[in-house]
Amino acid sequence: MQQAGKQVDIHALAGQSRFNGFHGLVLWWCVLILVIDGYDLAVVGAALPSIMKDMGVDATSAGVMAGSALFGTMLGAIFLGTLADRIGRPRMIAVCVALFSVFTALTGLATEPIGFSVARFIAGLGIGGVLPIVTAQMGEFAPAKLRTRLVTMVFAGYSVGGILVALTAKQLIESHGWQWVFYVAGLPVLLIPLILKTMPESLSFLLKKGDQRQLGEIAAKLAPEQPNAAGTVYVGASSDRLHDAPVRTLFDAGRAFSTVMIWVAFMTGLFMVYALNSWLTKLMAMAGYSLGSALNFVIVFNVGAIVGAIGGGLLSDKFNIKHVLVAFYVVGAASLAALAYTKSTELLFVAVFVVGASTLGTQLLAYAYAGDFYPPAVRSTGVGFASGVGRIGAIAAPILIGWLVSLSLPIEQNFMAIALAGVIGAAAVSFVNQSRAASTQAKAARAATGEVGRVGGAIRPASK
Repeated sequence: MQQAGKQVDIHALAGQSRFNGFHGLVLWWCVLILVIDGYDLAVVGAALPSIMKDMGVDATSAGVMAGSALFGTMLGAIFLGTLADRIGRPRMIAVCVALFSVFTALTGLATEPIGFSVARFIAGLGIGGVLPIVTAQMGEFAPAKLRTRLVTMVFAGYSVGGILVALTAKQLIESHGWQWVFYVAGLPVLLIPLILKTMPESLSFLLKKGDQRQLGEIAAKLAPEQPNAAGTVYVGASSDRLHDAPVRTLFDAGRAFSTVMIWVAFMTGLFMVYALNSWLTKLMAMAGYSLGSALNFVIVFNVGAIVGAIGGGLLSDKFNIKHVLVAFYVVGAASLAALAYTKSTELLFVAVFVVGASTLGTQLLAYAYAGDFYPPAVRSTGVGFASGVGRIGAIAAPILIGWLVSLSLPIEQNFMAIALAGVIGAAAVSFVNQSRAASTQAKAARAATGEVGRVGGAIRPASK
């Protein structure tokens, strides 16, 4: 039982907690927000053939239009993700939801490429900003033994959003026009009051403010079996006092080279994801499939991504997450190469499923890995910068593949160009120094103090 006046490490308490309704609430919101986020991002890929026809634009121009949102996601991930560590995550999540809901809906009003691109750029700020924030939020509250699994479950919501696009796009586009797949994206703005009311504040943010009352309330929800004695003071690790220069902190303590390698891995992973998000429907249509059949490939791709993300999370909770991530990049490259030369429709569906599991699934696992690597106080910043810098690959992907499509090259060469990114990503993750990861150092600290967990509210000493 906690003693009066005792200091309690709130992050250690969260890591040692058992999954309960409070964790479920955080998980629910993070998954739902990424379902919406995934819809808003994938909607352009589903509507792109109709948009090109309606606006009379070629493949290169369409690639630039699709890439405008991705430029916004880069800035949003860097600046809004970092700002969340300073003003609080629930507030910034609400800002992001407002941006991507309102401006995705306004995209449907566009009648020419420039207006379309401007609306998508602003929507992209919110789309990119919310990803690192929900990653950090789930990672901070999750029990340590389930952390990777829960974070990858959150990102499975992103793929569910992509599936919703594929399921609704054909009917909406054929009956009402491509604009309606954008209009319906405005509805989630109604969720903002509920998000602000029920989403808990970041532990690191509350520690920075010195808000012991809210910390005590959250501690009671994290570990209800442990009564909070009067006078208990909640503290964080030494890394929680790094708020003055969070960006510089990403390069401190021997993390500089690993941070750059994580950025490279994100660039290549996001290149694969956005090349396929933007052009898979069009490439399948070029291969002779109808819009409905091409969208079926998108559904299979996203189902594969869900399986890959959740499966990767399970594997990462059992094995070294770095090794799992490297393997996923390699499988992603190999499956894309196989996809390029698969002719049978039945085998093509299988190949697309594996591609989804090992490309989008890989990137979702990469977010979990970045969240695992950085200390809690700068987790949003670390994931935000990785996601933001990685958007260079995301921006380049639709433009480069659009250029390749405009050259009328064999479809196989388009897929091989995407596969090359997976090889580079695997190499980058291999060079990350795992000993500098926050999770590795936390395990070492627990081992040094002889504390490996709590059983029934009590500290369980490490086995001798």
